[in-house]
Amino acid sequence: MIVLASASAARLALLRSAGLDPKVIVSGVDEEAFTAHSPAALSLVLAKAKATTVAAGLDEGLVIGCDSILELDGRAYGKPASAQEVVERWRLMRGRTGRLVTGHCVIDVPTGRQAAEVATTVVHFGQPTEQEIAAYAETGEPLNLAGAFSIEGRGGWFVDGIEGDHGNVLGLSLPLLRSLLDELGYAVTPLWR
Repeated sequence: MIVLASASAARLALLRSAGLDPKVIVSGVDEEAFTAHSPAALSLVLAKAKATTVAAGLDEGLVIGCDSILELDGRAYGKPASAQEVVERWRLMRGRTGRLVTGHCVIDVPTGRQAAEVATTVVHFGQPTEQEIAAYAETGEPLNLAGAFSIEGRGGWFVDGIEGDHGNVLGLSLPLLRSLLDELGYAVTPLWR
């Protein structure tokens, strides 16, 4: 049994399109209660907390926990709390380059073993106008997304390019997940549905 410890529709869709059919159990972890010395470290701490919380309630399975954060100027940006925060964030991001960091943690419930690592993708933001930023904020799309953007939805119009794993920007790096599963002794192909 594969369990995704996340409410992210993008992560679920990515895993399903890659051949897995995970059960979703949302951790309920209060992300604001955690701190770390860097955005990458924070993403890993949160991924571990989510996976550990869900794994504690199970007797079997592999639990996948992830957390994505945008790093800009060394500062962590998670999900915006309001449309106004989306507008402020995009004014800060436009024309600049950030790093989308996603912490990944996989726990083998029966053994308690875990493997964890961070994936990083460089994101080059475009130059949306004030009107485009306001229109994007009004859609509501960026409110539930790390960094206040997506590349597969309306936000894709305002991202000039990425360097690294596209899936990581969606919230989960398949190559890194494969490596973590391998570290725990699982090949990915037998897990395909």
